[in-house]
Amino acid sequence: MTCGPGSPGTLPLTWSPARAPGLLALYGVGPDTAAILLITAGDHPGRLRSEAAWAHLCAAAPISASSGKVTRYRHGPGGDRQANHALWRIVITRMSSHPPTRAYAGRRTTEGLSKKEIIRCLKRYAAREACPHLRPGAG
Repeated sequence: MTCGPGSPGTLPLTWSPARAPGLLALYGVGPDTAAILLITAGDHPGRLRSEAAWAHLCAAAPISASSGKVTRYRHGPGGDRQANHALWRIVITRMSSHPPTRAYAGRRTTEGLSKKEIIRCLKRYAAREACPHLRPGAG
């Protein structure tokens, strides 16, 4: 039994960065993460009608979870969990070694946000940053 590219019933194991060359240029985005985001985007450009639609597709759009005097947000329960995890990987990588992201996290911590809330904000930013690279003809 053979398993690999070209074998019946298997997916090709190669990924071409020609589909979204600018995606790999983003800080914290590697080939695996880029592949997950491209799979989520799919071949149907109508799914990416806006950056907000992409964020909802990745479950990275903020939804109000306020009650009483407390104003806060959370991520939606729907969406593609693998794409959401890919955004999480990008954010965690940036929080550990990307100076602008570390400065942002420090500033937001002094403003009183928790690490979980900071990660939520950064996921939304990562989704916003990746969206133009996923559209056909972009790069």
